[in-house]
Amino acid sequence: MIDALPDAGVPADQILAELRALRAADLPTHGGKLFAYVYDPGRDGLDELAHAAYAISAHVNGLDPTAFPSLLAMENALVGAAARLLGGDAATVGTVTSGGTESLLLAVKAARDAHPEIARPRLVIPSTAHAAFAKAAHYLRVELDVVPVRELRADPVAMAAAIGPDTVLVAASAPSYAHGVLDPVADVAAVAAERGVRCHVDACFGGWVLPYLRRLGADLPAFDLSVPGVTSISVDLHKYAYAPKGVSVLLHASPELRMPQYFAHADWPGYTMINPGVSSTRSGGPIAAALATLRHLGEHGYLALAQTTRDAVGTLAAAVRDTDGVRLYAPPETTVICLATDGVDLFVLADELAARGWHTQPQMAYRDMPETLHLTVTAAVGATAGEFAPALAEAVHAARRRGPVELPDDLRGAAASLTPTAVTPELIATLAGQLGLAEGATGPMAAVNSLLNIAPPPLREALLAGFLSLLQRPAEPAGQPV
Repeated sequence: MIDALPDAGVPADQILAELRALRAADLPTHGGKLFAYVYDPGRDGLDELAHAAYAISAHVNGLDPTAFPSLLAMENALVGAAARLLGGDAATVGTVTSGGTESLLLAVKAARDAHPEIARPRLVIPSTAHAAFAKAAHYLRVELDVVPVRELRADPVAMAAAIGPDTVLVAASAPSYAHGVLDPVADVAAVAAERGVRCHVDACFGGWVLPYLRRLGADLPAFDLSVPGVTSISVDLHKYAYAPKGVSVLLHASPELRMPQYFAHADWPGYTMINPGVSSTRSGGPIAAALATLRHLGEHGYLALAQTTRDAVGTLAAAVRDTDGVRLYAPPETTVICLATDGVDLFVLADELAARGWHTQPQMAYRDMPETLHLTVTAAVGATAGEFAPALAEAVHAARRRGPVELPDDLRGAAASLTPTAVTPELIATLAGQLGLAEGATGPMAAVNSLLNIAPPPLREALLAGFLSLLQRPAEPAGQPV
């Protein structure tokens, strides 16, 4: 157990050694074998540059840009770069946020607050839209209309039918996270514009790489602010711009569209609070690190990284096509490999790949979609892609030998009968024990994923929230302050 507040201070070298020891238990953030959560360009020296830039501005506070004009200049530079890349013009404005979820939340807030006359505003999204839209709707008390997709892409006709008088925003993905395919943004934006409704493009995941893929000849449709009817777009710099976590940019087509995004409050005895984002105090560290990363790599650097990534996607897709027992579930048109299995337990396969050093992201079955494995491909995978085919073949063979997960009858019964309100800390502790999960332990997850896969989404949410709550607590009760 770590004592964060010891009686006597600990020497700096000891603290750093302890932190390195803790990090040793994490999945590898570099090396091209982790296909989720992190984005690695495989460029020597880039981490050191970003860390140094971060340190320069770590204590700068974005709460008041007039007090820290350096941060204002850096944010404006990042917004300008994003606008140029994503079809903006002289009217385009933007905000630097902490990540994609905040960018989407602010896009929803701006659309909601632009219509104070609507008592129950509504948001229309395709069923493949990122879960952050649901989070935004929940936080902001916006009704969510989820429209089924057609062949994994938003269906403009069905979305048009879902737009009503209380709709304040329609959204599309470029690309969707789960499958890596682009929605027909032009068609979705057209139906939104026809009804006088804002249209947001969620390009948080791939927005920084798609323009370069198009320059390299990828057959991808227009998706950005250059598309008529698109009123805002978001892109994460800590994804394919390869900046450290967490930096995202939300762009609006005009200052008028952005104005409802701001929060201001003067009716108290302190300073007048005015914020463009969710947080008031913001460290300048991530913003400085992002600016340093963009300036160091430049247009040519990003184009080269996109080419490396595109080549790696082709190599991994060929490996899936050539391996019996797995298949591509979605076309590998961007930077995602999404695969399904035939006659092989997908969750066992994920464990077998992890045992061979390849860490994928299992995705549960949804409506008529089967469970799948998601692989986010970055430039660093270019150095390892050739090793994936034999590892995949071995993992499929091992998964066949192991056979599918056989959940005990009581666990299957629980998944069928439990309601979210029945999930208690005691039940979670019991389930964790049955599934062989020590507190904080990592390891084979096939049984856990199999249970979650058969649980209805509301129960799955409750189970995962309960398990996360089990993990997020001190190992022993905190002592009383002296």
